[in-house]
Amino acid sequence: MPGLEGTPAFTVWQHDPSPVPVVIAVPHAGRSYPPELVARMRQPAYSAPRLEDRLVDLVGRAVAERTGAALLVAHAPRAMIDLNRASDDIDWDMVGGGAPDASSARLTTPASGRRARSGLGLVPRRLPGLGELWKWPIAHDDLAARIEGVHQPYHTALADLLERVRMRWGAALLIDLHSMPPLPPRAGEPAAEFVVGDRFGASCDGALVAEAFAALGQAQRLTAHNRPYAGGYVLERHARRHAGVHCLQLEIDRRTYLDVALAEPGPGLNETIDVVSALVQRMAIAVADLGRERGYWRAAAE
Repeated sequence: MPGLEGTPAFTVWQHDPSPVPVVIAVPHAGRSYPPELVARMRQPAYSAPRLEDRLVDLVGRAVAERTGAALLVAHAPRAMIDLNRASDDIDWDMVGGGAPDASSARLTTPASGRRARSGLGLVPRRLPGLGELWKWPIAHDDLAARIEGVHQPYHTALADLLERVRMRWGAALLIDLHSMPPLPPRAGEPAAEFVVGDRFGASCDGALVAEAFAALGQAQRLTAHNRPYAGGYVLERHARRHAGVHCLQLEIDRRTYLDVALAEPGPGLNETIDVVSALVQRMAIAVADLGRERGYWRAAAE
């Protein structure tokens, strides 16, 4: 990882062959902070943990151990680089010297440009309640090192994991695991504890989404669909429904597994692990069924 020699940017755990057609990825829980990165932050003690999906990797690891799902966990912090953003989703105003040429700035899509300008692009720039995160701009070579050393290999590893699972099972499911601050209640109704995102149907078969809601309903957990989190770049890049690769984003209210300060593991951690494990186990069966169906259709076509 740039700035921390000998520290991996991410770690992959997997069984070979895979016992279930599910991959869990945790892109935002990294907390290996290079000293230089911390020195550049205006208020690291405040801003760093607020950028993290605080300790949700503990949920991911326990669920993977229990279910046999493959697991990819980023150790590079979101403050360094946001793995749920495209590599061109850059606010060039925060880079020393700006864009290297005019065409670089034009390559960003309207959606990615809006995210970058809002302060939450490839490298986060600002947070509500704090404002600007950094004392000085990022150098071009620093940004390039983060992309080449973290972003590119992470997404290559994720694509490889999904393809191996798909080749074995005929279909694969990615659960992109995140956590969220508590949502406000709406219209007097209690706020959702889980949000299932499928990019409004673009990234995952509807039957799999139904299984996710059935599992969370059986656990009596309040769940929302795509609101306010529909899924980001990870789902956009890796979902290939036509080829049997399905992707969901799962957001978990931090109160369900952290303490009241939302800082350390809390009394609900084990129960949250139980809930997500049951979801993975139920969805794994449905994904395997989809894979068999794809195999039958492929055989018939040949």
